[in-house]
Formats: sequence, C-alpha cells, structure tokens
Amino acid sequence: MPESTLLDLPFDDLRARLLSFGEPAYRAQQIWSAVYRNLAISYDEMPTLPRRLRAGLAELIPLDRPAVEATTESRDGRTTKTLLRFADAEAIEVVSMRYDDRRTVCVSTQVGCAMDCRICATGRGGFTRDLAVGEIVEQVLHVARALRSRELRPTNVVYMGMGEPFANYDATLGSIRILNDPRGFGLRARAFTVSTIGIVPGIERFAEEELQVNLAVSLHAADDELRDRLVPINRTYPLDVLLRACRAYVAKTNRRITFEVALIGGVNDSSSHARRLADLLRGLLCHVNLIPFNPVPGLDWERCPEEQVRRFADVLAARGVPVTIRVRRGVEIEAGCGQLRAKRADGRT
Repeated sequence: MPESTLLDLPFDDLRARLLSFGEPAYRAQQIWSAVYRNLAISYDEMPTLPRRLRAGLAELIPLDRPAVEATTESRDGRTTKTLLRFADAEAIEVVSMRYDDRRTVCVSTQVGCAMDCRICATGRGGFTRDLAVGEIVEQVLHVARALRSRELRPTNVVYMGMGEPFANYDATLGSIRILNDPRGFGLRARAFTVSTIGIVPGIERFAEEELQVNLAVSLHAADDELRDRLVPINRTYPLDVLLRACRAYVAKTNRRITFEVALIGGVNDSSSHARRLADLLRGLLCHVNLIPFNPVPGLDWERCPEEQVRRFADVLAARGVPVTIRVRRGVEIEAGCGQLRAKRADGRT
C-alpha cells in the first residue's frame, strides 16, 4: 500500500495535520476547495497558500497523480475507459459513461480481484492489492477534470469496476465519505452505488452505516448449483444466507436493493430461470437490473439475444418484480471491468 497522500485524508484529519504544523485551521478549507472544487492537480495550483507552505506540503502530504497509461472511447463519444498506472507500476481502470441526464463514473477498488467470478475479466488476472482511499478518490477527480472541458461534472459514482468493494471495505467507505463531504466535492449520498458479489459480512456492516448510499448485489443466478459455477463465493455465502442478509439490510435501512443479473446466452437466461428468480425475491424491496453479457476474450460464454432479455424481463414484471434492462455501453471498446488492463498485459494494444 502506498504512503498516505492528501486524497487519503478526510477534512478533519487534514485540518488536524495542518494545526500540528502550526498552520491556521482555515487552510484546510482552502486546500479542499482547490482540490475538490477547482480540481487542482498540485499545490502549485493553490495560490491562496503561501509559497513556503506549498513547498512544505508537497513533501509532507504529497498530492500525486497516477499516469494515464491508455484511453479508449466509444464511437458515440459517451463512454470512455482509462487505464491509470500508479507509482508502484500497478494499473487499474476507471470508466466514464455520459447519459442525457447524468454522468456516471465507474471506479475500481482493488488491483485485480480475488473473487474469481467466471464471467468477469478482472478475476482472470488474480488479486494484487487493495487500493487506498485516495486512489479511489483520484479516479473520480480524473473523470471530473476530463468532463470540465465540456462544462460537465460527474453526477453519480458506482463501485462496479475492478475488485470487490466489500473486500476493501474501509477504503471504499472512506472514499465515499470524502466525495460526499459538502466542504469539498459534495456529491449527494444517493448518487453513490456500491456493488458487491455477495459478501455477507460487508452487507451486514453496510446496513449500520449512516449514509443513504445505494446497495447493489450481483446475483446472476437464483439457484446455488448454477451460482456456485458462476460466482464461487456462493459456496461461502449461499443464497439462503445472502438473501437473509439482504432482507435484514432492507428491514434496517428501509432502502431498496438492486440485484444485478448478467444474462448469458443458454446459461441463465431462460423463462424458468426468471421464474425462479422472481420466487427468490418475492416480498423483498428490490429492483432487478438485467445486464446483457458483454463477450470477454478467453471466456466461452455467449451474448444473450435481445429478444430473450426482453422475455426474461417480462416474466419478472408479470410476477411483480420491478425490472430494467441496462443500456449497453462501451461494448466495442471492451468496457467491461478488467478488459483494458488484460489487453495491455497481454500485449494486445
């Protein structure tokens, strides 16, 4: 894990550090305004600070940025995937998706992933390390700087990139609290969505947080035999244990859970799979997001035909389960998590 940087520090911690240096407390707000509102990339871009303080802070609380290793953009210009490489040479991906009414940043929480999900490119490369709070925050700031030239700003952040957010719980929540803080970036709590593959202790802990942050659970199958095959963590937290935690979460927070289902042709996309899913979720405050599977080089899964996706959605709706079909974005640039990193590692770009 890299040494602590400015982006790792919550506002109160930064203020305490500055006070210990003999600086007035108001310097913290000057720095946070420069970084999170004006999107400064170095202390040199903070003219409200004395020159001697800028030089000292650059040594004591560094403000470093990862290098941009590669960037790809979809043909319609609405989806951009960037590979960022940190000082220790490890690389992660961040994706920016621009819709008519929102700008969503999909961030990574780990370098690689240990979950070994059979439908994800990230897991094929194994797990290297957790990301620090500031390394997650920087992904959002990177996209914010890119959008600034269009006079736009991120409106939503989804923790659906490389890694399992609840396997790096403290850094995930730490980054949300920093980006949510009204003294800085000020993104509203309901603009964040944390997606887990089903880490039950994380769901239980998340239910206790005093944040109105959205929870998504990547389900993918409604029976243990199939889910064991697609999502190996299901052997640790099988469906009855996972759904018990989800129901407890809803009872505690009164917040709806989104269940994500990547539909794979001939694997989990039949009407009987849909009926089983509806039975599993009966009576639970939830929403199902159907995701047409993005083909991944090296995986044998097939794309689910559009008519089959619609049929699956119709079965759920007929049984009273709220459902949407995710808009496909970035297919031609392989925007699924882990794909750009894998291409660079394989020498395919």
